[in-house]
This record gives sequence, C-alpha cells and structure tokens, in this order.
Amino acid sequence: MAIISSQQPDANRPRRQAPAAATAAASDNPLLQAERAPEEAGKPEESLRPRRLADYVGQKDLKEVLAIAIQAAQARNETLDHLLLYGPPGLGKTTMSLILAQEMGVDCKITSAPALERPRDIVGLLVNLKPGDVLFIDEIHRLSRMSEEILYPAMEDYRLDITIGKGQSARTRSIPLQRFTLVGATTRVGALTSPLRDRFGLVQRLRFYELDELTQIVLRTAEILTTPITQDGAEEVGRRSRGTPRIANRLLRRVRDFVEVKAPGQAIDRAIAATALELFNVDPAGLDWTDRRMLTVMIENYGGGPVGLETIAAATGEDAQTIEEVYEPYLMQIGYLNRTPRGRVAAPAAWKHLGYTPPESQLSLMS
Repeated sequence: MAIISSQQPDANRPRRQAPAAATAAASDNPLLQAERAPEEAGKPEESLRPRRLADYVGQKDLKEVLAIAIQAAQARNETLDHLLLYGPPGLGKTTMSLILAQEMGVDCKITSAPALERPRDIVGLLVNLKPGDVLFIDEIHRLSRMSEEILYPAMEDYRLDITIGKGQSARTRSIPLQRFTLVGATTRVGALTSPLRDRFGLVQRLRFYELDELTQIVLRTAEILTTPITQDGAEEVGRRSRGTPRIANRLLRRVRDFVEVKAPGQAIDRAIAATALELFNVDPAGLDWTDRRMLTVMIENYGGGPVGLETIAAATGEDAQTIEEVYEPYLMQIGYLNRTPRGRVAAPAAWKHLGYTPPESQLSLMS
C-alpha cells in the first residue's frame, strides 16, 4: 500500500505521542519512511506545487467554490465537506488536495485506490486519521467493492462497522472515527457507483488550461528552477502543453536540458523553445509523433475516414485502449478528430495541420 503524508506545520495543534517501541519500529518501516519523504524533500524540482489557494493558477470557478467552502468551515470550526474532483490527468487534483489541507491547517494523507487491495488497508488509514485530516484517494473509481462499502459509514457517520467472527457467532462492532475530509480524484467519474458519488458534498470538474494560464505556470516553474526564460519562450512552451500543467512543467525541464547543453547561459526564448521541442517531436499544436502518425495513417491510407478504432490500432501498432483513452481525447478537444457511428474521421483542421488539402467529400461529410 503506497501512502504519502504531507505534514502541515502548526505549532498550536496537539499531536498524539507514539509509544517508544512504535517510534523505534517506524525507523525501519519503509511505508512510514515513504510518508516522511515529502517533509525531507528539499530539491527545487520537488517544490513546484503551489501551497496556497492564492498561488494556484487557473481553475477560477473551482478556486472560488473552494474558497467559500474553506471560509465557511473555518467560521463554524468544522471540517470541510467531502470533495470529488474529476477531469483528465495532470490538471492539479493532487495539488488541490494538498492546498486544502494547508489552508485548513491539517495533514493530508495521499494514497491511490489500487493500493487499497484489502479492507484492512483502508481501515488502517481511517483509524489513524487525526481530527480534520484530509484523505486523498487517487483513481477512486478503482476501489474494490468491499473497500467502497467500508467508506459509506465512514463518510456519513464517521464510524467503521467491523464484523468479528464467522457464522452464528459473528457480531458487528462500530468503531468511532475522527471527523475527516475525503478528497477523491478520478479521470472517469461515470465509473463511480452512485452510492459513493452521492456521498460527496462537493463534486467539481477540472478543465483544461488556457494559454495565458499555462504561460504563468511556466514562468513560475522557471523561477523555481532558476531557469532564465522570456515571456514569448514561456508562451511557446505553454502552447505545446496540451492544456495540461503537468505536461508544461515536463516540457520546460526538457527545454532546460537542451539549453544547458546546446546554448549554455542563454535565456529560453521562443526560437530556442521551438527548436528544443521540435527535437523532442512536440509540434506547435502539442501533437507528438504518435498523434501525427495516427492522423497521417487515417488520411493517407483511408482518405481521412471513417475508419474503425481496431483498424487504426493495427495500422499504427498502438493498443486500441491507449488510442481511445490517451490520444483521442486531446485530438477531439482541439477539433482534429471526430467520432461518428461509422468510425473515426480526421477533421479538415487535421488535414491542414499536416500539410494536406482536405477533399470536397471530407468537407461535405463534416458539414
């Protein structure tokens, strides 16, 4: 079970004292060492996440909703309501949970649903939560049925219902829990069961980022990494980031590597960023080699479509599920690909981007 704990400093907050034996054992426990890792991290690369809501760039509507919820909870001296965040990966769901804990002055325990294989895994997490703590579960739609049912009374009534014994001697025991906030994150909100989804007081969607927001993120990250960059250089990196901060930060690191080797001492401007990202097969629309390969195969081999998913997978050598879940969403978002009842169709914008002239039949099909 992989768990990360983000400890928020608060000198006035009482802490439970662990027994000496438990403290000694913890020094050899790799799980507990993993929990301490974020506290001991001091490298700039590991401090890119904003720590306060005011420093979080983008997601204006979400920030406004959460700011109201935080102020209301603090005024009533209560814990935050349970929160479900959904949207594509890389948009800041984990970062937002850490910010919520920081704003509320509590700790944040981070885990993922696939790591909670057995009921005792999630029971151990819940029992050890302190008052007001935030429990972040990533990919929460992948929780096992038994773990999910354990969460129901924990979320509503802050208790654990445990069955002891078997058969006629079985009995149920309820264990009270500290009041806590569950933050669930998922890329597939439709895969959540209704009973679990309905127990979240706040359900919020994270959207893709605009170019000006990505530019701000790149400039902030460059400052943290002490990497000189111009405004137009940051815009060029942001433009190729597919609307995703995680990709923007990743591309900036690659451009930084390029500058340190090929142009030491120079600030990253538009020309340098473009040259570096072309080297890494990221074009001005954010398409990588696989994106372009998919669209090129559809245009050259099948006249732009319609063409079936399995046919595209066979022609490109990519897994059909990977194409559907990783590559298609962005291509559809920017208007380069369309799904029809007869199959996938390369849109006229994709033809023009790749240097082809869409035929009249393709234009009439999309009209």
